[in-house]
Amino acid sequence: MVNPARCRAAAVVLAAGSGTRMGSEGNKVFLPLAGRSLLSWTLDAVSQTPEFVRTILVIRPEDRALVESILKRDTADNSVEVIEGGASRHESEYNALKYLASDIEAERIDVVVVHDAARPLAGVAMMRAAVAVAHEFGGAVPALPAAELVHVTSEGEICTVPERHLVRVQTPQAFRAQPLLTAFEAAVAAGFEGTDTAASIENFADLTVRTFPGSERNLKVTFAHDLSLAERLLDQR
Repeated sequence: MVNPARCRAAAVVLAAGSGTRMGSEGNKVFLPLAGRSLLSWTLDAVSQTPEFVRTILVIRPEDRALVESILKRDTADNSVEVIEGGASRHESEYNALKYLASDIEAERIDVVVVHDAARPLAGVAMMRAAVAVAHEFGGAVPALPAAELVHVTSEGEICTVPERHLVRVQTPQAFRAQPLLTAFEAAVAAGFEGTDTAASIENFADLTVRTFPGSERNLKVTFAHDLSLAERLLDQR
């Protein structure tokens, strides 16, 4: 595998969502987790990843003052660049790529890593694995085996879908920078909006995307019980 230390990567941390399913009126990434904001745990892993030469935090416009306060109070990294996201995940990702475009086109960034701020326990090892796999093969997506599912046919018959055909994908997702930017430009021109970063690559780039081992620990905080679980996992470090 290519030595990841030779790779210059940019981290894009998506924090422009909301906490509606959490029962929270604001953005869930600001909720407390073991004495700090959930967001600060996510940024810790990013700041400790040596391959990252730039860190872009994508936020909602109304959250800027709170984000700046958290960055001053909870994080040691003062190099985080804050930009505003869009109305959808895809639009937020594209805003980040446009912001990075000059460095990408000048080949100062080799790989872009996109990560959900609501996954605070990904850790440095997973960030580095994403960078290394994307640098070598083109794209990298952490994946876990899917639980057994059933498919109901149009006739009402039930058949089991083999687990080997299904995976659960997580973030961080990483891709070579120039093909990723080009794919998003093509997606926007075509009016396409993907549910995750890999969707635009799949539809608009000729790039090999490899999975690498995800982790049950790398949960996405979506519901209130996820926050409690994340706290227990932190206690087990």
